[in-house]
Amino acid sequence: DQPKVGEVLVKMKATGICHSDLSIINGTIRWRLPSVIGHEGAGIVDKVGEGVTNVKPGDHVVMSFVPNCGDCYHCDRFEPHLCQKNKPHGGLIDGTSRVKMNGQEIAVMSFLGNMAEYCVVPSVCVVAVDKSHDFKAAALVGCGVTTGVGAAIKTAEVKPGSTVAVFGCGGVGLSAIQGARLVGASRIIAVDTLESKLEYARHFGATHTVN
Repeated sequence: DQPKVGEVLVKMKATGICHSDLSIINGTIRWRLPSVIGHEGAGIVDKVGEGVTNVKPGDHVVMSFVPNCGDCYHCDRFEPHLCQKNKPHGGLIDGTSRVKMNGQEIAVMSFLGNMAEYCVVPSVCVVAVDKSHDFKAAALVGCGVTTGVGAAIKTAEVKPGSTVAVFGCGGVGLSAIQGARLVGASRIIAVDTLESKLEYARHFGATHTVN
């Protein structure tokens, strides 16, 4: 369907496969089916609905699966990540989906449903980025990069000069390594069972590796 008030139609250009997507596929995460999965993506704004001011057609955007309504208790307290309406249920913020199959509305993952050629999403779920950025790299910022960097900077609160060990050097682990490097950790120890991943870890900032 076309975007409604406060929504955006995005032509998808890249989307990553996150472990959360795989968890829906294998049933670890219980989810409404059928569904369009995918929550780590980037694309080009095709159309905007009424009231949308943060992006315009032609903008390159990264998708965010953590929307906020702007007027609930937590949003009023500058805690948008705790927004009371940010509880994935298979629809957009209003609880309905813009995707149909055989005339019946079907679910989308985390307000997005990126694994499609087009998706309609809440405008608060898109962030405009410079058009020089590669779509594949931009897509990863939507989940894996922010999760890993945030784990180092926000959750672990790594300080300059710290020694940090990161267990598992997949997408999130490599991003945690980058986060630790960004804040000035002196030793970053990457731990994995695959030499290929440890090689990536060294490239992204690990000072030591352990297989």
